[in-house]
Amino acid sequence: MSVGTALDGRRVLVTGGTKGIGRATVRAFARAGARVVTCYHRDAKAADALTGELADEGVPVPLVVRADVTDQADVRRLAERCADALGGLDVLVNNAGVDGSGALEDLPPQDWERVLNVDVTAYYLVTQAVLPLLAPGASVINVGASSALRGRPGAAHHGAAKAAVIGLTASLAKELGPRDIRVNTVAPGLVEDPDDPHLPARMLDRVRAMTSLGRLAGPADVAGAVLFLAGENARCITGSTLNVDGGM
Repeated sequence: MSVGTALDGRRVLVTGGTKGIGRATVRAFARAGARVVTCYHRDAKAADALTGELADEGVPVPLVVRADVTDQADVRRLAERCADALGGLDVLVNNAGVDGSGALEDLPPQDWERVLNVDVTAYYLVTQAVLPLLAPGASVINVGASSALRGRPGAAHHGAAKAAVIGLTASLAKELGPRDIRVNTVAPGLVEDPDDPHLPARMLDRVRAMTSLGRLAGPADVAGAVLFLAGENARCITGSTLNVDGGM
């Protein structure tokens, strides 16, 4: 069974789906025939560009909702939109996130709270809100970071949040398994995005040289891992973390 056949008609929510990994994931699900709802926080132009691109391809266009996934009222409305548009969910991809950097001695509490709220608390809020919509056999995929397993200097808040995602995944896999709901983490390393070339070339080269494969993952590579975990070929995989980092 091909991935496209397995995901055709599946009902999917991807948070933070208009840029980067989220955008690649929405495109991959839509191209596989899935029915997708996604959300964004501020950049309406990116949302319009995504829907326009998929409409031009003639594939199912996602429903795009403006939502702050750290706000409980917004998350409830997002779940309601999913219920109205799809009637339920087969796949949840918790992807919306922020990066963060700063030495511990200079790290303000508000920066710590912001990163933890977006990168882990929002995953709890969204999963809790859509839990009544998740059908037996559903898959929850949390986007983490492989640096959570290694640590990264100057990013204690980001590392703590992404490590918490792995713990959340493991716990929910045990809790939701009896409902036939799988929960896994995809953990990318540094992602090289040609559509968003904001990272210095010197940094990319340095990290690329640290990988076993001598290359960095792109958004489409991470999306491929998400689709694998969403599909029938991963039906006995839960509570796992899949690194997509070129072998750091």
